[in-house]
Amino acid sequence: MENKWFMDMIFDEFRDGKINIDKTLKLFNKFEVSYDYVHVKKLFKKNDKQKSGLLTMEDFRAIYRTLLHRPELSELFNSYSPNKKVLTAANLADFLKKEQFELGADERRAVSLINKYEPIDEARSKKEMTIEGFVRYMLSEECNIFKQEHKSIYQDMSHPMCDYFINSSHNTYLIQDQLIGPSHLWGYANSLKKGCRCVEIDCWDGPNEEPVVYHGHTLTSKITFQNVINVIHKHAFEASDYPIVLSLENHCSPPQQEKMAAHMLDILRDTLCTSTLDDTMPSALPSPEELKFKILIKNKKVGTLEDTLQRRGERCRGQTGETEDTSASEEEDDAKGHLLKKALPKKAPPKKDKDKGHKVKVAMLLSELVIFTASRKFVSFEDSREKQKFYQNNSIGEVKGQKLIKKKAPDFVSHTVRFITRIYPKGTRTDSSNYDPQEFWNVGCQMVALNFQTPGVQMDLLNGKFLDNGGCGFVLKPEFLRRRDTTYDPHQMAAKYSPITLTIKIISGYQLPPSNLSKSNKADPLVKVEIHGVPADIAKHQTSVIKNNALNPQWNETFTFNVHVPDLALVRFVVEDQMALTSNDFLGQFTLPVLSMNKGYRHVPLVSKLGVTLKPASLFVYIWYFPQ
Repeated sequence: MENKWFMDMIFDEFRDGKINIDKTLKLFNKFEVSYDYVHVKKLFKKNDKQKSGLLTMEDFRAIYRTLLHRPELSELFNSYSPNKKVLTAANLADFLKKEQFELGADERRAVSLINKYEPIDEARSKKEMTIEGFVRYMLSEECNIFKQEHKSIYQDMSHPMCDYFINSSHNTYLIQDQLIGPSHLWGYANSLKKGCRCVEIDCWDGPNEEPVVYHGHTLTSKITFQNVINVIHKHAFEASDYPIVLSLENHCSPPQQEKMAAHMLDILRDTLCTSTLDDTMPSALPSPEELKFKILIKNKKVGTLEDTLQRRGERCRGQTGETEDTSASEEEDDAKGHLLKKALPKKAPPKKDKDKGHKVKVAMLLSELVIFTASRKFVSFEDSREKQKFYQNNSIGEVKGQKLIKKKAPDFVSHTVRFITRIYPKGTRTDSSNYDPQEFWNVGCQMVALNFQTPGVQMDLLNGKFLDNGGCGFVLKPEFLRRRDTTYDPHQMAAKYSPITLTIKIISGYQLPPSNLSKSNKADPLVKVEIHGVPADIAKHQTSVIKNNALNPQWNETFTFNVHVPDLALVRFVVEDQMALTSNDFLGQFTLPVLSMNKGYRHVPLVSKLGVTLKPASLFVYIWYFPQ
């Protein structure tokens, strides 16, 4: 049956007896097989014994079987197929229940999979699955490690906005480093397309009364504020319908602040959030659901939200008000000035325009646009508990944030239960490097802002965390980070937070990407499995090295992890090429929330450093976890 189907599929191409590499690729497309050209070319050369640049039918079949009939898949198929030729619907249902943890799987489910994945008509009509159908099913989205139901929005989106982790970016306008790199509109388009929901705009007075966006006191290039708002307007809701927060790092004079407000009113129009939901004073933040398709302004605000609501309809052009300086970026500005002195010894150091309790002028037109996200200077947790309003939020630098986590983690948690808290990188990270976002998610910080332009483990964690809930940029915090009476402390695991025992078997790799550093595409791959979470959950295991096999390395190594707080844990799979004993070359990775993992035999789709899919490169794994 398989043989006849296979010959029918390839017969036309072999009319002339042999085929070249182009026809080989054409046949793989006809079979709907994903391939990496590098691997096919290598197999072609290996099977072209005459070195004629041509293959016989038998040669082609050998390549096809090497690519598709992988030993680990054949073994699995044979263990459920009594005759080693086909799976009946009952055999397949048995496999789904026992191995894939589809507890409700019956023959109807099995037949639907046969109809979807079995390419051989004869088998399909008998409600049977051959190895061809089985391989296609095992490589399909149904067997992806990431749960299908988490690819769409499944969480309750009607909680107040402070109950969610929010995908956030720092210095969104930069696409390289922080000192002399270009500022670019692409930074905004790119992060919004990736599902980012909080972008930062660093605004300064520009020529011709037009505010500009760049990293102040540095030589980064400038773009106009108006262009930034145009780009945000264009891409705002491409990846998600949920609200966007524009975090304004505002250094403009009142006349140019007014210009900023005018541009936002003019360009964003109905999407701009300019009042509370029904123009009455609320007692809590609205939900992402209630703020769908809205753009919120985060900036200093003059007076209270009540004042704003009472003044509705009054003209405020040309008026300014005073408010305390909330500049979060004292450590940023200190660092910027210090670094620039190093970088530009001839320049006078930038003047410090900050002193304690310093008042700043804010254009009323801009202040009135700040509704649910008013910036407030962070003094202490006690101060916030006594004086902070629900619509005010704080920005805390990573260094201060880390100290607070060390000394006062429970207070930090009860603060983030009540108020949106934004964390940003320290100013000395002039190379746009990132800090570990996980420790801030562990205490419930909603907006943990990273430099999106800098690939690495930190961005892998952010991208992995926000794959969840349909990639909409909002992930509901676990209940113990939302309850006012919470006793949770990330350093104390005495209380139980639904701990699990997690077992991951790394079975094999498939069409791993060639190493950049290897001319012959000879990779010596190894796999690292990392758990990122509360301190007690941080763990890492690594497989042995398989020499000279990037096509289908077989590891069959099993690792077990005790995960105390699975709600906050992420798992990261990294594939490296062992170059020397000291250093390895990164080949690909995939990161996802532990609780978004499917159980059973799954493939892990690898992505590049920049987060681009490396299809068909993947790992084949077996996942099992259960409550402790």
